[in-house]
Amino acid sequence: MSLQVQMIDHVTLVVRDLEASRCFYVDFLGMHLVPRPNFSFEGLWFQAGSTLVHLIKEHNLSGPAGWHKMTDLALGRTHHVAFIVEDGEGSFHKTVEAKVPICIPPKFRPDGAYQFFILDPDGHVIEICTQPGIVPAS
Repeated sequence: MSLQVQMIDHVTLVVRDLEASRCFYVDFLGMHLVPRPNFSFEGLWFQAGSTLVHLIKEHNLSGPAGWHKMTDLALGRTHHVAFIVEDGEGSFHKTVEAKVPICIPPKFRPDGAYQFFILDPDGHVIEICTQPGIVPAS
């Protein structure tokens, strides 16, 4: 007997600097700051479409901010959050212009989606990708 989950409600990330993270998720990614309940610890909530990201400011009762440092080879095959964009190449150029750290350069997945991986201010791995499309000729 299964639970029959419907969708992901939210993703929570622990961060060191709420303002740096707000700039990344709102100003760079274009998410919207949304109201957050009055918890006993600091944090911020963001939304894009039905996607919610909850940030918790690192404190003595939270987990550590960021993820463990990995080799370049492991960055695309580790814990990460993926966001869909309409224009993959345009998004990559904006990422370069904004000087956001790129950990894996653009490539096409076997299903035709354009993808690249970046780091948020705490080193969380973020995938930027398009919807699957026509697989490019090799």
